[in-house]
Amino acid sequence: MADINITSLGKVFAGTPALQDITTRFEDGEFIALLGPSGCGKTTLLRLLAGFDMPSSGTIRIGARDVATATNMVPPEERNIGFVFQSYALWPHMSVRRNVSYPLEIRKLTKPEIAAQTDAALAATGLTEYADRMPSDLSGGQRQRVALARCLVSAPDAVLLDEPLANLDVALRASMQAVFTDFHKRTGATMVYVTHDQAEAMAMADRIAVMNQGLIQQFDTPQTLYERPKNRFVAEFVGRGTVVPVKAVEQGENQLHAHVLGARIAVESEAQSQVSHVCLRPENLAISETGDLRAKVARVTYLGGKYLLETVSSCGTRLLAETRAKFDVGAQLGLTITTPWAFSED
Repeated sequence: MADINITSLGKVFAGTPALQDITTRFEDGEFIALLGPSGCGKTTLLRLLAGFDMPSSGTIRIGARDVATATNMVPPEERNIGFVFQSYALWPHMSVRRNVSYPLEIRKLTKPEIAAQTDAALAATGLTEYADRMPSDLSGGQRQRVALARCLVSAPDAVLLDEPLANLDVALRASMQAVFTDFHKRTGATMVYVTHDQAEAMAMADRIAVMNQGLIQQFDTPQTLYERPKNRFVAEFVGRGTVVPVKAVEQGENQLHAHVLGARIAVESEAQSQVSHVCLRPENLAISETGDLRAKVARVTYLGGKYLLETVSSCGTRLLAETRAKFDVGAQLGLTITTPWAFSED
């Protein structure tokens, strides 16, 4: 297994930067998610790690060796990296067993070695009983398991996954998340998982790199990203909520206070007196007739056991609140703001 070190990595296409000066480290055995909107650079970064493209600048180091610079690149087949594509990329004329064993055949292992390692990979992904079937006879989830088994059979140092669940229905995507998590625990491989679905990233990853415009905006655990976003983009992209400006800040002995939407509220922050915005999540807003501000219910969404209320405050700001009680559209509410996270937007 191996850690991955990325230093000053950049990639330019036709004069337009797709990645800009990325420097970071993926620890050995970590499950990393690259999360961001379309065009943010996450797939470009994955392709550079795989060796499908050469960087315009910077260095990629996997384990003890440099695998890519702007002038030299180790080819994909020599990196000992597995790649799981969104389209599965299975050979349609080969059985499940042959799809899984083929990488070992290319490496010219002996027949007993190929058989033993293939059987182990099939068993680990729950495919033993499907070994003699053709890909066309499998469901989408089963095909994805074949792609995983093909990665597992080669004992890769790292596994790269490019939106592997995008073609599956909602119920199957949820069950496959457990398959990927179990696969990670079983192999101990460093995994880098590209997705634009934050629920997938939050459910599976040890750390998430939130990307936008070719830059990593924040690289943290799912909990830290949600509870302590570093800037407006991360606060608005991860989770539900509203970012609003701070009018004034007061530093007390033990608590920072900010003036938000006409109310003076306690806030949490690393920036202290330099804060400029707060992130109001649904859990930061409680319905109370003696609340900090008044709001009108604009939309009600049932979430199963609770309701998500989209409200509009008296100053026109959209705010989200959760409640077990049902309110009608047009109802007037009082909202109390409870210790939101504040940050400084440069």
